[in-house]
Amino acid sequence: MRILGIIPARGGSKGIPKKNIKLLEGKPLLTYTAEVALRSNLLSEVIVSTDDDEIMSVAKKLGIKTPFKRPAELAQDDTPTVEVILHALNWYKNQNIHFDAVCLLQVTYPFRTLAFLDAAIDKFSSSNCDALISVQKVPHVYNPHWTFEANDKGYLDIATGESKIISRRQELPEAYHRDGAIYLTTTKTLLEQRSLYGKRVGFIESPAEGYVNLDSMNDWNKAIDFIKKNKV
Repeated sequence: MRILGIIPARGGSKGIPKKNIKLLEGKPLLTYTAEVALRSNLLSEVIVSTDDDEIMSVAKKLGIKTPFKRPAELAQDDTPTVEVILHALNWYKNQNIHFDAVCLLQVTYPFRTLAFLDAAIDKFSSSNCDALISVQKVPHVYNPHWTFEANDKGYLDIATGESKIISRRQELPEAYHRDGAIYLTTTKTLLEQRSLYGKRVGFIESPAEGYVNLDSMNDWNKAIDFIKKNKV
């Protein structure tokens, strides 16, 4: 299976200015994702998709290809990720280069390991799913069967739509949330459904340790603490 690894890294960032190339304990944040992606023998090609010249320069120094500069209209706060991926696939299609699937690796999840990445790709490649995403378990106190939504009368309804709440923790089904480490999607699903997920979504559970998704400076400080504690 030919898989294109895409690392999206636009220039604009409000929560953490210049986040994608900001130094995290002496290394540009992009480095953490780039180094793992480049070491995987299961990715046929690895690229950075960016609109920013400075990010392109850093990526090239890291040995990652930046075959095109992403158009500004695809680098806005509200730009859907799937449109960024389709832009990359179409660029390669115009070069008569085709891939069976895409592996999206977000810079904001810096501590994924090579072993975990390859395990995710192996599981995806051997399955019949449209997509596979990395997930974390939802703590039982936040399980959707124990959460509520306000209705138009100002009262609370169980978020799952059930009329009766599950009373015992032991009876709650496992629930998961996507953690942003890995998204694997077939090209067919991306092109035909314009979706990262499709209809058949596989999953792989990420290790709880090292889970940091960098959206704020508070997250950034957690990442620094993790590096120092674990000598990453």
